[in-house]
Amino acid sequence: MRQAILRPHETLEELAAHESPGSFAVGAFDAEELVAVGMIGPDGQSGVWRIRGMATVAAVRGRGAGSAVLAALLEHATAQDAKRIWCNARIAARSLYERGGLQVASEEFDVPAIGPHYVMERLL
Repeated sequence: MRQAILRPHETLEELAAHESPGSFAVGAFDAEELVAVGMIGPDGQSGVWRIRGMATVAAVRGRGAGSAVLAALLEHATAQDAKRIWCNARIAARSLYERGGLQVASEEFDVPAIGPHYVMERLL
């Protein structure tokens, strides 16, 4: 799902190379169908966690699946004593992250082959 929605130009091996040791993944289902996913993992410094790979099937966007995944990721990192949770958020996903308590922490920037983003963060 992440490859199809977020990075169709990358192989599965290239996608896996982005994941850090200790990552925690969450999925949301509609009946038997996986409709949203996301990951969070430690990111270098103690207490810093990064959200990666948030994706929701287009047909169910706006129905809460992405918000549920994000809430579970934030809860996990908070339980691990996260002090800062951050992500590179696509412009179209800004409101999702804002509803989760993250704030824009950068100017808009472009990720080659993917598009415009903001760094967003939540300080705990």
